[in-house]
Amino acid sequence: MEKILYVSDLDGTLLNRRDRINSKSIEIINEFIEKGMCFTYATARSLVSASAVTKGLSVYIPIIAYNGAFIFHPVTGKVLSQEKFLKEEIEKVIMVLDQYKISPLVYSLIDGAEKVSWVRGRENEGIQRYLDLRKGDRRLRYVPNREELYQGEIFYFTCIGEREVLQPIADIFLKDSRYHCTIQQELYRPEFWCEIMPASATKANAVIKLKKLWNCSKVIAFGDAVNDIPMFQISDEAYAVENAAAELKALATGIIGSNEEDGVAEWLKKNAVF
Repeated sequence: MEKILYVSDLDGTLLNRRDRINSKSIEIINEFIEKGMCFTYATARSLVSASAVTKGLSVYIPIIAYNGAFIFHPVTGKVLSQEKFLKEEIEKVIMVLDQYKISPLVYSLIDGAEKVSWVRGRENEGIQRYLDLRKGDRRLRYVPNREELYQGEIFYFTCIGEREVLQPIADIFLKDSRYHCTIQQELYRPEFWCEIMPASATKANAVIKLKKLWNCSKVIAFGDAVNDIPMFQISDEAYAVENAAAELKALATGIIGSNEEDGVAEWLKKNAVF
C-alpha cells in the first residue's frame, strides 16, 4: 500500500472563523494519526502562533511554518529545515521599503532566538491589530528607529496595509526570481498583507522535503488561499475548501466542505489511506 503525505493549510482551511480547529476535526485527525496517517499542516504562521490555535491536535508531526521558510519539530521547537536570504537580497528589500516609506514587521533570529521587530510609533491599523492579538508573545521586539529594525538573521518581511500601497512593492519582488512574494487580503479583514521571503521558502519546497523524509510516494493537499498555489501544483491531489479563493479552486482536484463544516476531516474520514 502506498504511503501518502496529507498536508493542510491552517487559516481558512483547518481553522474555523474563531481561529480554532473544530473538536470533531481534532477527534478524526488524531485518531487517524494514531493509526499511522502521515499528516501535517503548512501555514504562514510561526510555530508559536500555530501552536496556540491548534491546541488538541496531535503534536507528533513536524510542521511547516512561515510559508515554508521553516520546518519545526512541534514539541521541541527544533529547526529541521530553514531557508535563508543572501545579504544582497536583504539589502534590496530594505532599499525598496525605504523608497516606498513602508515600515514592516521583520522576522529574524537574534542570538538564536526568533524575534518579530517593528518601529514603535509607526504602527498602522493592520500592524497594531497584529500586535494586539499577540500580547505576551516573547518574539515581539519593538525598536525606537529604523537603524535597529534590521538586526539579526532576517528570514521574512511582512507589510500590512491598503492594496494600492502594497501592490507596487509586490510587483517588484514578484518579477525578481530571487524572492518568493505573496500579496493577499487578510482573512475576514479589509487590509492586505505583502510577504517577502527567500525564493526557496514555499510550502511546496517544504512539502517535498517532508515527502522524502517520511518516504511517502504521494502528496494530497488541502487549502483555501493563493499562498497555497505552489503546494497544490506539486501535489498528486489537491482539494480546495468551499470558502477558498477562486484561483485556488481552479487548480483543485475537487472542492470539499468549508472550514466551518470540517471539510478536511470529513474528506479524510471518507478517503484517507494509511
